[in-house]
Amino acid sequence: MGDPKDPKRMFIEAVARLGRETQFHIDERYHHFYINKVVIVTILALLLVVAVVNVYLVRILYNDLTGIVGNMDSMRHNMQLVSGRMSHITDNIHAFEKHMRHMDHIYAHTGAMAELMPDIEVDMQDIADSIDSIESDMLGMSRGMNYINVRFTAMTQGVAVMRTNMRQISRPMGAMNPFLP
Repeated sequence: MGDPKDPKRMFIEAVARLGRETQFHIDERYHHFYINKVVIVTILALLLVVAVVNVYLVRILYNDLTGIVGNMDSMRHNMQLVSGRMSHITDNIHAFEKHMRHMDHIYAHTGAMAELMPDIEVDMQDIADSIDSIESDMLGMSRGMNYINVRFTAMTQGVAVMRTNMRQISRPMGAMNPFLP
């Protein structure tokens, strides 16, 4: 057909080789674009799953924090009730202690009776000792109730501070609540 060193033939072969190489590179480029597209879609799907899980976990965290704040409110309310009842008990113990102080007068009158009735004197002395012991015990109990009352007041204040702090923590979650599903 022609001379292998024919310039036209060499040019045609060079253009044909260039066309094949170009097509090979185009095919290779499309293949890499397809692989990149698959990788990007896979990563996008994984990120979407992670986003859904994160939104779900944020919702659970918000619900838990709301429950904690509710429990703190309830605990504070119950502590206030217990503190009020402890104050009432303390007041009753003070009243009882005042009544016990009148026992000294009773003791003085029983002393007069002891002079009149020598047989009862020994028993009255035992009663007087018991009354002094009861009065001493009641005084200690009154002090203990005052101490308990102070502790419950401190605990109520601590719960109030914890409640305020939990509200501060949960406030950002409440701001996100309208955006959550």
